[in-house]
Amino acid sequence: MRHAPIDGERGSVSLELAILAPALLLLLGALVLVGRVETSSAAVEQAARAAARDASIARTPDAARATAMEAAQRELAGSSCASPDITVDMAGFDAPVGMDAAIRVQVTCTVSLADLAVPGLPGTHTITGEATSPLDRYRSR
Repeated sequence: MRHAPIDGERGSVSLELAILAPALLLLLGALVLVGRVETSSAAVEQAARAAARDASIARTPDAARATAMEAAQRELAGSSCASPDITVDMAGFDAPVGMDAAIRVQVTCTVSLADLAVPGLPGTHTITGEATSPLDRYRSR
């Protein structure tokens, strides 16, 4: 048994949808934003760890720098990071044999948010990751 709609209720569903649709789209955009930033942040941290670990195994400062750059680029290859900046602190190679020393790598990249079309968002977000890996204290430097 169907009831006839009351005259004041006609079109109320389309009005509710018109009010809720922008809010739902903003919520969806926010979820995509959080996902993109978090996955990019994880990729940057992983790139810094891999670069520091690979650099700490190298025998010379030049080889360590090249290996760190290579490792960071490799780890960031599939991410949404644009133009990563990789800084390798080679001060550990100056420490005398028998002393504790480490390699420090900092990776900074910019993630584009412009394609999300969420009002009020900046066009980019900068993410920085840092890692340190010890050098073998008894190897020649």
